[in-house]
Amino acid sequence: MLMKRERASLCVIDIQERLLPVMHQGDHVLNASLKLIEAARRLSIPVLCSEQYPKGLGPSVAPLAAALTEVEIFAKTHFSCADEPLITEALSRSRRRQLVLCGVEAHVCVLQSALGFHAAGYEVFVVGDAISSRAPDSVQAAKARLLQAGIPVVTLEMVVFEWLGQAGTPEFKDLRGLIS
Repeated sequence: MLMKRERASLCVIDIQERLLPVMHQGDHVLNASLKLIEAARRLSIPVLCSEQYPKGLGPSVAPLAAALTEVEIFAKTHFSCADEPLITEALSRSRRRQLVLCGVEAHVCVLQSALGFHAAGYEVFVVGDAISSRAPDSVQAAKARLLQAGIPVVTLEMVVFEWLGQAGTPEFKDLRGLIS
């Protein structure tokens, strides 16, 4: 199944001030997530962002918050975004049935969100080079469990090229700098 921009939403999970610094390769996850957000913005794909208990873990990191000025950020206490009524209501309103997920922690909030949305009937894709956890082993365990559940683990480039669909378009020319 291909990711289609007219069916997709991007969900950015918990890239926050007190979480990101302790993530394995956190800067890489942030940069990849920022590229996904920019691609989504340029292609008119809705973006949702969650923050896990921001009172304790802080808000989204500054570069992310700057990229999300027109995006509603949802505070949550459930680990799974799929268990947060405000998030599920926003997704229902969009009528888009594909979800592309990125963020932290891979083995907790990203995994539980992916499994929950998958169980709710969404086509879920997790961007493997835009997720992390404190320990690399936790990321590998999350990816294995996602695959076992039938949830594809994709790359940033897969997402952007599938959203684009073809070369030679104005959108392709606009976005090729993000992935080169």
